[in-house]
Amino acid sequence: MTDADGGTRQASVAQLAARHEQAGGVAVTDVDSGTRQASVAQLVSTAVEQMSRLFRDELRLAQAELAQKGKKAGIGAGLFGGAGLFALYGLGCLVAAAVLGLATVMDGWLAALAVGGALFAVAGIAALAGRREVGQATPPVPEQAIDGVRADARTVREGIHR
Repeated sequence: MTDADGGTRQASVAQLAARHEQAGGVAVTDVDSGTRQASVAQLVSTAVEQMSRLFRDELRLAQAELAQKGKKAGIGAGLFGGAGLFALYGLGCLVAAAVLGLATVMDGWLAALAVGGALFAVAGIAALAGRREVGQATPPVPEQAIDGVRADARTVREGIHR
C-alpha cells in the first residue's frame, strides 16, 4: 500500500467516523494515525447501552398503559356495582309496591311502582356505562408498548441487513 492509498484510506475512515458521530455513535481518536474511528467493542457497548435504555423506556410505557387500563376497569366495575345496588333498590320498591297494592286499592302502590321503574332505569343506564368502561380496558395488554418494541426490532433488523 502506498502513501497515496494510505492517505485515501485515512480520509475515507475519517469520513465514516464523522458520519457515525453525526448519527449519534461514539468516535475515538486513534493516537497512531490521528484518524477518528470507533472500535467494534465500543460500538457493541454503545448498542447494548442504547438497547438497554430503549427496553427500560418500553417497560415504563407498558406500566403506564396498564395503569390506565386498570383504572378504566376499576371505574367500570364500580359502575356495575352501582347498577346492582340500584337494581336491589328497585326490587325493594317493587316489593313495597306489591304490598301497598294489596293494602290499598290505588294510590300508594302506583307511586311505588313509578319509583321502582325509575330506579331500574337508572340501573340500566349505569350498567351500560359500566360495560362501555370495561370494554375500553380490555384486553389488558400494553398495546402501545408492544407496537413500540416491534417497531424497534424492525429498525434493528433493517440496520443489520444494510
